[in-house]
Amino acid sequence: MVTPVTRTVDLRSDTVTKPTESMRSAMANAEVDDDVLGNDPTALVLEREVAEIAGKEAAMFVPSGTMGNLISVLVHCDERGSEVILGDDSHIHIYENGGVSSLGGVHPRTVKNEEDGTMEISSIEAAVRSPKGDLHYPVTKLICLENTQANCGGRCLPIEYIDKVGELAKKHGLKLHIDGARIFNASVALGVPVKRIVQAADSVSICLSKGIGAPVGSVIVGSKNFITKARWLRKTLGGGMRQIGVLCAAALVALRENVAKLDDDHRKAKILAEGLNRIERLRVNVAAVETNIIYVDLPKDPKFGAEEACKSLDVLGVLVIPQTTFRIRIVLHHQISDSDLEYVLSCFEHLFSSVPEEEG
Repeated sequence: MVTPVTRTVDLRSDTVTKPTESMRSAMANAEVDDDVLGNDPTALVLEREVAEIAGKEAAMFVPSGTMGNLISVLVHCDERGSEVILGDDSHIHIYENGGVSSLGGVHPRTVKNEEDGTMEISSIEAAVRSPKGDLHYPVTKLICLENTQANCGGRCLPIEYIDKVGELAKKHGLKLHIDGARIFNASVALGVPVKRIVQAADSVSICLSKGIGAPVGSVIVGSKNFITKARWLRKTLGGGMRQIGVLCAAALVALRENVAKLDDDHRKAKILAEGLNRIERLRVNVAAVETNIIYVDLPKDPKFGAEEACKSLDVLGVLVIPQTTFRIRIVLHHQISDSDLEYVLSCFEHLFSSVPEEEG
């Protein structure tokens, strides 16, 4: 029997991590200057390191992944009314407030995301609209991929697939952007360096505050020309900050200390997924758990869906979020212990053994 509340286990996202002591120390002692003037030394170190990791010429720190993706899309789609092809279940399309349209005048053309996070190559090509085509249509300028693909369960896009999309983009004179919010998770899971994964991409947005646990920020990478244009857009969008070395110092610690912890996050996610799938009334596609995201499917009981389950788990100190009416999302991170997993499983078992099954 579980008695409320013996602990709090926050599995809402990998964005909920707290700065480690080494991060706080680095922030307190960071060497700083005015980054809008291009002089913050800690920001410059971070940008050089991330550019090297991604195998790109240059990089720029931004306050958020949403801003990083928005800037990237706007650099590539530099004429209002141009078009971006992206997944119908992608973060840019669903969770970024429609910024590419409302702020950039860019038209999104969606292609179905398959269960593994990919879009069919033939479907992408069929969605391309050429400037030599029908004048009724917008002109395609960009393709966006997401790796890992969060809404598909943190699935990793294979390198061979990304390379094929890159070839398709070049064939049609398009650019390729990768939303790499959890690109380090993909790198660790695939056992392949980040620079190889994103080799075909013209730009990548890399989140520092998700899997690797920095408190704030993302970095976008690309050619020197791309980053020069991106700096103008960052300023326009209000993302030009001053002594950002305080934030970049924590990000450097995350980069150097926490990437190595991702494999353990993935191990724990698999253990938790297997345990949840053993609970009679729950279903988890364990084979689809490749990184740190788990989707738990609940019985289709109209009186006790995901919202009600999340509220009941909250009382027990387990924080998760509803994904759909009968699905819960769980995200692992480096501040979750093995004993936390045991507690979470006991809470789910308690909850779903005490909820009566709906009569058929």
